[in-house]
Amino acid sequence: MFPKKGKKFHQGLRSDETEIEFKGLIASALKTELGSTHQSVKTLVRWTGASDRTVKHWLAGTHGPSGEHLVALVRNSDAVLNAFMLMANRRAPMMLAKYK
Repeated sequence: MFPKKGKKFHQGLRSDETEIEFKGLIASALKTELGSTHQSVKTLVRWTGASDRTVKHWLAGTHGPSGEHLVALVRNSDAVLNAFMLMANRRAPMMLAKYK
């Protein structure tokens, strides 16, 4: 049973700043690797199965990929993988592989 005080759940680490940072870093990584041309949009659609409009939002930094789209991006893009690992405060797996 929930206490009678308050009606909102604590949001934890989810904040507007974190969300903006995520969107911006993903957009920056995609633009760095692919550019922001129509061809890059086609490539991202092929990689993820997302719509053109969705991909354009990612490139503009107004929306970020979620779930299966993020996994597909990480699978295909070293820049997105590195950005993701940076946001998670983890060392990139490619760096770890060099030392084994």
